[in-house]
Parts: sequence; C-alpha cells; structure tokens
Amino acid sequence: MNILSIKSVSKMGREAPLFKDVTFGMNEGDKAAIIGRNGTGKSTLLSVIAGALASDDGEVVINKDSGVSFLPQNPSYNGSDTIRAHIFKSESPKLKIITEYSLLCDKMAEGLKAGEQKLFDELTRKMDDGDLWNYESQIRSVLSTLGLHDLERRMDTLSGGMLKKVALAQVLVEDTKLLLLDEPTNHLDISTIRWLQDYLAATKRTVLMVTHDRYFLDAVCNNIYELSRARVKLYEGNYSTYLEKKEIEAEIEENTERRIESVLRFERDWLMRGPCARGTKAKARIQRDMQLINREKFAKDKGFQFEVAGRRLGGKILELNGIGKNYRKGFAESTGKSECSPVLKDFSYTFSKGEKIGIFGGNGSGKSTLLNIITGAIPPDTGTVIKGENTMFGYYQQNPVFKDLSLTVLDYIKEAADVITMNDGKTLSASLFLNRFGFEGKIQHSMLSTLSGGERKRVFLVRLLISNPNFLILDEPTNDFDIFTMNILEDFLLGYKGCLLVVSHDRYFMDKIADTLFVLEDDGSVSGFVGKCSEYLDYLEEKKSEELSLKKTEKATVPKEEQKLTENNSTERKKKRSFKEQKEFELLEKEIEQLEEKKPELEALMANSDYAVSKKAGDEYSELEQKLEADYARWEELAELG
Repeated sequence: MNILSIKSVSKMGREAPLFKDVTFGMNEGDKAAIIGRNGTGKSTLLSVIAGALASDDGEVVINKDSGVSFLPQNPSYNGSDTIRAHIFKSESPKLKIITEYSLLCDKMAEGLKAGEQKLFDELTRKMDDGDLWNYESQIRSVLSTLGLHDLERRMDTLSGGMLKKVALAQVLVEDTKLLLLDEPTNHLDISTIRWLQDYLAATKRTVLMVTHDRYFLDAVCNNIYELSRARVKLYEGNYSTYLEKKEIEAEIEENTERRIESVLRFERDWLMRGPCARGTKAKARIQRDMQLINREKFAKDKGFQFEVAGRRLGGKILELNGIGKNYRKGFAESTGKSECSPVLKDFSYTFSKGEKIGIFGGNGSGKSTLLNIITGAIPPDTGTVIKGENTMFGYYQQNPVFKDLSLTVLDYIKEAADVITMNDGKTLSASLFLNRFGFEGKIQHSMLSTLSGGERKRVFLVRLLISNPNFLILDEPTNDFDIFTMNILEDFLLGYKGCLLVVSHDRYFMDKIADTLFVLEDDGSVSGFVGKCSEYLDYLEEKKSEELSLKKTEKATVPKEEQKLTENNSTERKKKRSFKEQKEFELLEKEIEQLEEKKPELEALMANSDYAVSKKAGDEYSELEQKLEADYARWEELAELG
C-alpha cells in the first residue's frame, strides 16, 4: 500500500534553491533515510513532508488512513505539561481509551469515586472490543525501555536527554503508519540507540529519517535518498550498498568526463577554424558541441582537512587523584538533612601520551561532569586534578556557546587569529584557513545566526583547533555533523598525536577512534574496559544472558517445597497485580505460547531453497525473537508481583 507520495516539491534557501522538483514515494514497511551535507536542506525537506513547513512548489500526499508522526530535531513542549500529558496528546481514539483506562487504574489503589466504577467497566469493555490489550502492553514496553516510569513529572524538570526520550516515546506510541524522524539518535545513550535500531528494523510502519549514525543506517534502511546540488537521488539498499554504488558511479562519471574532454579537444579545433554553418550537418554538429561545452560537468566533492600545528606534550600530562562529585537529591524529612547522590566516586587515573579514550555511560551518569572537572569548569568535591605545565586543553562542548551570533564566520575566526600556522610551518590567512574547512565564498561573510546547526558547530571546532591544543576533549562532537564531516574528523583524530577524551553516542565513531573505555557505573564508580564500544555492548549482552541462565539453573536446583515456601513468603511481602496487570499477564502468557509455537514453522521456511521465501521467513523470525524477548521481560516483571 502506498503511504507517501511527493511530487515536484521545491524550496528556496538563503541564496539558492535548497531542493527542486523532488519526487518520490514510499510504500508500507519501507525504511529510508535522507542523507547529504550540512546545509543542503535535509531537515527542511523532512519538515515539508510532515506539513510543519510549506513548500514553494509541488505537493505532498500522505495516505488518509495511515496517519503521520513527526519527531523534529528540536521538539517543542509545554513546560507545565506532565510526561503523560505530552505523550498522549494524540487524537487517536485508541490512545484516548488507553489513556483514560490507565488513569483510572492508577486511581484504583485509593478507591474509585461514585460513577468511576461504571466508567472503568465501560473502558474495560472498549479495551476488549478493540483488542487494545496488546497495544497497551506495547506502549508500556516502549515507556519502560526508554526509562519513563514517573509519568507525572513536569516537562520543564527534565534533562535534554530525557526530553528527547519523551518526544521519541510520543511518536513511537502513536497509532500511525508513517514515522518521520529527524536525528532520532541525538541525545540518546548508546544502549537506547541500539534498542531503537532493533525496534525500527522490526516495525511494520514506514520510516523516513535523517540521521548521521552509520550503523543505524545500515541496520534499518532499505533505501537511501541523497540530497545533493538541490536534487534528490534514490539509491536502493542500505548505507554500505550506497557507498559501493557511489564509488562505482564516481568512477563511471570520471571516465565519461575524460572521454568527452578527449572528443572536445578535436571539436574545439574544428570550431576555431570557423566551419561553414550553412549545411544542416554542420549546424547539428555545432549545436551538439555547444551542448557538450555547456554541460553540467562532473565535479568531485571538495574535500577539506582538519589540520593544525602540533603542540608538544610534557612528561606529566594529567593526573586524577581520588576525584568524587555528589549532587543534591533533595531534603529528607526523616533525618533533617540534604540527601546526596554520588555521580563520581574515588576515581584516579594518570594519562599517557597518545591515549584515545572513550567515555561510556547512560544519560545522567556523569560523563559531562567528569569532563568539566578535568577542564576545571567545576571543582570536584573530593580529590585533586593535577595538570602538566605543557598540557593545553581544547574542550569541545556539547552545546557550544557563541557570545555574539551577529558576527560573520570570518570575523569569528579572526577574533582568534588573523594568521594561522599549519603543521608544515606554512601560514594561512583566516580566510584561506576557512577555505580548507569547507567554508568558501559567501558563507564566510554570513552571520553565525544564519548557519545550520552542523555548520555552526564546525566553525566552533575550527576556532578550537586554532588554539593548537595537545589534549582534546570532545563532548558529543558528532551531533549535527554530516557523515562527510565526520569521516574527515575521524581521519584527523586517528593521526592526532596528543591525548583524546571523547563522549559520543555514535558507535561507529567510537569504534573507529577509541580503543579503551571509561565506563561510568550507576553507583558513581568508574571502571575500565580495553576494547571497542561494540565489543563492550556485546560483553554486556553476554553478561545479561549468563545471569539469566544462572538464575534459571539456581531455580531448577532448589527443591520444589523450598521454592513454594520462598514464593509464598515473597508474595506476602509484595503487592498483588492490579486488575489491569492481571489482564496483561494473562494475555502475555497466551501470546508467548503462540509465538513459541510459530518458531518451528518459520525455522522450516528459513531452510527453503527459494531465497525470497527464506528471506521473508528470516525477517519474520528476527521480529518474533525481539517480540519474545520483550514479552518474557515484561512477563517476569509481572510474575514477581504474584
């Protein structure tokens, strides 16, 4: 079924069209991404498709029965709303029933008022008639996975990462068939990104997104739309396939260009001799030659390099001795004292020359706090930070602050230096230096306020590198950077001779740059892991599986009488399942049984010699396994309530 049709859509940018005559369509279940350089109009195109922005020309048609959910890069919200109110603002009749039902269930502990019991019975009937129990279970699973447990918290009390999770939850739980996602992985921790990747790969909804996460693109997308030179071109396949096709395409275009130039050398000589243009053949030849001369010539993407002179590191670089940091949680009436929570606890480390270390931890685990203590932006509560005499930090903050956005790009760089020394000893003017970083021509004289998010952050990084630091600290450097810029930044960092500390949610970037991790644990301690980010995630999965297996083994070895006694004692201590939870528990048991019964059937089809049949069965099996994992996790949670 066709979900989305875009016909001849165009939109003007600052000085030229961002895109023109964009035409493509998407069917149910398609997963695609729009990729391109910063400033080419990817977010604008997505906003036009979502109806958040008007196009200058053309039309966007969305199937009237599908519905659309849009996650903008910077979601808006009402600060006084609760998380629940924000997530369930949808006009979907199904969601309205589930929301009303959930609110009444929450009230049941205190007792329902007169008339509410009748409403509760009516809503229960509607849940049964609409077969909404499974949908409600899926919503609960999404909220639980995203860590959204207290739905009564106000939106203005949430961190940036939590706000993104709430906005993401809102689009995921909506009863729509089209998802439009602008940088969905920004501000999420790596574990959540991995979950979202699996969720989108398995969903039957149509997905169109803008993202720079290369692992994410590979795992989710079956189509790539490249936005370049105001045009959109489709490349079938995931991101790796796109790269292969681009390489072949570039080779063909270069060879074609060489052949045309070879032909034109002779034709130009012929034209210079002033041929008689009275004959039809001569006229046609001249016309053809002029078309070749005025053709749109193939041009390789202009590259740039992050390159500055190197500053020598001294013998002592940086020492952290027993540093700790507590944050106040609130006031405890029982003790009459303020309660504190350790974000960092007794962390010591001595840095060596050339180390490249990644920092891993969930949102709110203290990653930015650690960086701010190291750079002296905030003091530790305990311990000391000793910096070497020759150590000079270059701190790229997650949200760079510009004092004056009315400055032009060139003036902003000139504030740091009019002339810049490169690592080969040569000097460049500020303007030529900007050219090397892809800021050419008019954009140098554009105000910072007119730049896209990625362009502004790249300017900030350029100015940071002018200071010639020998200890680089990067806090989420990949947010808002396009893939092209990230590849160049990665090449620079791989050859960087100083020390590097990096926080990033981009697994590809972390895998390529860091070979050691600082892992920030829930209790505030910091442990080390020698290996790549993906290896650490695999290690966590293995550890989780081993613990689950051990639990099952331990339970099997305990005598049945003892198990029964333990379960009875445990039941007495724990609260019972509510009516709503009991209903969900029963449905989960049935669903798990049905899914387990379907597995052998799919396994048989996966062995089929017909590739199409085998692939379809394999995709269904993968989706079934993910569903089973989520169902078992929720079933165990409910089973413990008794």
